[in-house]
Amino acid sequence: MPLEEAAAVARRLARLGYNAEREAVTLLVRAQETEAALLAVVESVPEDAVKVTADHVRTVLDDGPVPDPPAVEDGDTSVSTGAENTQESYTKTESGVETGGSSGGASGTGSTVESGSEGGHDTGAGATGASGGATGGTTVSGSVRNTDRSKRSVDIDGDMTDRSTGTGEYQDFVATFRDRYERLSGTLKGRVKHRPARSLQQDPGGTDAGMVGMVADVSSTSGGHWIIDLEDTTGVFPCLVMKDRPVADLVDEILLDEVIAVSGSLSEKSGDDRGILFVDAIHFPDVPHTFQPRTADRHVRAALISDVHVGSQEFMGEAWERFADWLHTEDAAEVEYLLIAGDMVEGIGVYPNQDEELDVIDIYDQYEAFSERLKSVPGDMEIIMIPGNHDAVRLAEPQPAFDEELRDIMSAHDARITSNPSTVTVEGVSVHMYHGVSLDEVIAELPTEKASYDEPHKAMYQLLKKRHVAPQFGGRTRLAPEERDYLVMEDVPAIFHTGHVHKLGYGKYRNVLAVNSGCWQEQTGFQQSVGIDPDHAYAPVVDLDTLDLTVYDFN
Repeated sequence: MPLEEAAAVARRLARLGYNAEREAVTLLVRAQETEAALLAVVESVPEDAVKVTADHVRTVLDDGPVPDPPAVEDGDTSVSTGAENTQESYTKTESGVETGGSSGGASGTGSTVESGSEGGHDTGAGATGASGGATGGTTVSGSVRNTDRSKRSVDIDGDMTDRSTGTGEYQDFVATFRDRYERLSGTLKGRVKHRPARSLQQDPGGTDAGMVGMVADVSSTSGGHWIIDLEDTTGVFPCLVMKDRPVADLVDEILLDEVIAVSGSLSEKSGDDRGILFVDAIHFPDVPHTFQPRTADRHVRAALISDVHVGSQEFMGEAWERFADWLHTEDAAEVEYLLIAGDMVEGIGVYPNQDEELDVIDIYDQYEAFSERLKSVPGDMEIIMIPGNHDAVRLAEPQPAFDEELRDIMSAHDARITSNPSTVTVEGVSVHMYHGVSLDEVIAELPTEKASYDEPHKAMYQLLKKRHVAPQFGGRTRLAPEERDYLVMEDVPAIFHTGHVHKLGYGKYRNVLAVNSGCWQEQTGFQQSVGIDPDHAYAPVVDLDTLDLTVYDFN
């Protein structure tokens, strides 16, 4: 059964307002009179149904011959045999590269990430032009695909929706930073001989010491050395990093307000001198070298995408439909999960003169249009979504999930919706989903070789090091004070998934798979004015049993 027939059926149902399970599509294509069967099924499903299931189709087919297809008002009276789509295809590459960014991974091919790497950018592997988009099918080994939903599991941790406690008062900020310090310092105190700031101030000096603190300031001396002011719950203490020490190379990775540990020796004191700590080593909370992620017990796959931007004049609707069509094929039979990391719609008033670049000018209509696009996705897929900065939720992070009105609009696929960020555990595989606004700040603050838009996964490595998705307060990222700091990565995830920067990047950092999934929007006038050249219409797909990654190109 060619892809074009299954895809045409799925699109036909979507136009009539219905999502559909992949098995339901397969049964309709195999029916003797596909169009008549399709319309009979639509007539027979309950009025409140938004999804056509395999059982709905079987009920109609088991009742015997179906009537001739009636005329329909939208002018689409037959299911296309696919001639209009015979040129549609996707490209995938399964090569042994360890990292990929827009300079390699987005060059029209994809890659499989197979082993961990903290550095290097190997783009020398060749592409395999698998033209599956026009030749796949929805059968597996000649039988109808049958997904056993009892094997699926999704757990969500860190959802702060309806749990916001912040009012913007001073004490709310104190509570946020205290919670951050207490949770992250627990991972650091075992690595140094920790002494509180007050104790270091009173100590006579001349001894080895260490401190765990939040970075209050980083400044340079006239001699080119560095002073890091660290703050804990007892006070602030200065720590001196000499420019000729190897540890000085780490200073340019430090962001204000993050929690680090230092160790070294205390200076000798005299009089009212409170001393200084000469730093020999700097420690970040980081991912343990011994970390081994948990994987799924069966071969199952998840597609990781973000930044759909429905409502923009530059939304790539045809590419999205190629992606949705592919999800109905045999090649995508094991793709049972779709994780969307924010910016479902283009939004309104997000940047100057945005209204001139909108195709849909009402925010609710944008979500209606996005919901219609979801109907093209197989109805038997599990979808998990978080909001982004273009979505109709508060801009300050952490962002609560969509309100009930928007959830009702996006109910076509019964997606699971959680806050930004959240940890989603899919069949035992933990995925830390974060839209990624703070990546702008990390890239602006750190040296290019450690964080850049061309290689966004390297900026993600920095957030993994800091075990916090947005450590710096008062900069480019709007942060809301909460009783609990929901932006801390207390547990190390198997996968770290972000979006926002519209660039494709992926790699492994100490066995954590980091994926920034690009976007589904061509370059807007605003993006051109600020130098953003987006990587669009790519779908990174991860094998949850091995954490191997394949990037599919639907341009």
